[in-house]
Order: sequence, then C-alpha cells, then structure tokens
Amino acid sequence: MTVLLALVTALLFACGSWLLMQRRLTRIIIGIGLLGHGANLLLVTSGGAGGRPPIVATDGSTDLATLADPLPQALALTAIVITFGVTALLLALGYRSWQITGDDMVEDDVEDRFLERRRTIDGPEAEIDDGDPITSELEVGDGA
Repeated sequence: MTVLLALVTALLFACGSWLLMQRRLTRIIIGIGLLGHGANLLLVTSGGAGGRPPIVATDGSTDLATLADPLPQALALTAIVITFGVTALLLALGYRSWQITGDDMVEDDVEDRFLERRRTIDGPEAEIDDGDPITSELEVGDGA
C-alpha cells in the first residue's frame, strides 16, 4: 500500500509541476492545487500505518511504539491551510487579471523581453551593465 501511495504522490507532483509551467493561469492554479495535494499525501504517508491513535492510546497501554506520530498530521493540517490561502490568492489575482485583459494567458515580463533583445544584439558573452555604481566601480577599478 505504501508503494501505491508513493506512486500516487509522485504522479501528483509530476502533473502539478507540468501544469505549473504552462502559460494559462487556470492551469497554474490547478497545478498549485495538485502540488498541495501531493504534499499532503506525502506527509500523511510519512506518518506510518493508519488506525493507530496519536498521543493517547484507547486500550490503556503506555507503549510508545504503538502510538502514531502526531507531527505529520499537524504538518498536513498546516499544509492544507497554506495551500488554501495560496489558491485563494491566485484565484483573486486570476480573476482580476481576467477582468483587465479578458484572457488568462500569462504574458512575458517586459524587462525579460528587453534583456533577451539586448543579449541577442550584444552577443551571449557581453556583460550586462545593470547601472549599479558599486558593481561598476568594482569592474572598472581605481586605475592604480
């Protein structure tokens, strides 16, 4: 059963990562959700066999080997809350983007286009001057 859960976790991570690299915002949001579900399944699987009570045993035994570790359960609950918050934020940003542009396509950043154009004009080995006076002084030196 553990191997099956490990395969399902790997599948969720793989599909979520693939969707995260797409250009549509809806696919990115679904990818974040799949990554969150994969993380939750990984945490619950790492908790050990199911059915054992955490912290307090119902049969009155005090043997620590028969109790489940409560830390993965707490981490899974935390991961659920974080995934919910990130998904809600992305849904709000996606809705606002759709209101403004009428499409859910994620465009390239204007600065990325500028740097790519500059790199192809100057050549791949050309240094890019970022306008920072500290790095410019370090590159030029004091001439002594």
